[in-house]
Amino acid sequence: MKELKLKKLLAAVLITGTAFGLLGCRIPDRDAEKIMNKRTKEAMKEAYAQIGMPAIKNFQERKLAKMIFELRDREDLICYAYLKSDYTGKLVYLGKCIGYGLPYSVQYTNPMQVVRLIGGKYGTIPQADPNGLYMPTGLSATWLMMLDKDGNPRPVYIEPEIVVSPFPLH
Repeated sequence: MKELKLKKLLAAVLITGTAFGLLGCRIPDRDAEKIMNKRTKEAMKEAYAQIGMPAIKNFQERKLAKMIFELRDREDLICYAYLKSDYTGKLVYLGKCIGYGLPYSVQYTNPMQVVRLIGGKYGTIPQADPNGLYMPTGLSATWLMMLDKDGNPRPVYIEPEIVVSPFPLH
């Protein structure tokens, strides 16, 4: 009987000690991160109080960005495509093209979709393009709509080391 009481007491002490130990545990990285975030926000408030916002009145960069977007949207925009030679460093004329080209990794649809995860939380997962493929990110290839010898637009695939065309380029 005495032995049973001793075991119960020992179990209660262990459980209580473990519970207090766990309650006292904090993740130091999160605490440090919170402190750093708070200090950064305070420093930014002080910087704004001392310096303020730039006195931008002409919005020249925004005007230039608007002009570029509008030029890119023109259907009659003819450009001239060149490749830089790795050997000579000179530009080699490739031909006329419509517009500036599109990075191969451009996606027609949103590349990510929101899903509900286990536990009721939400997250994102990759979403396929309409062709059923998942486009890579950071690809250095470009699609150009080159004009063939008859002036018809034809897609040309260009990577730094390869050019693929549906018509002769030279």
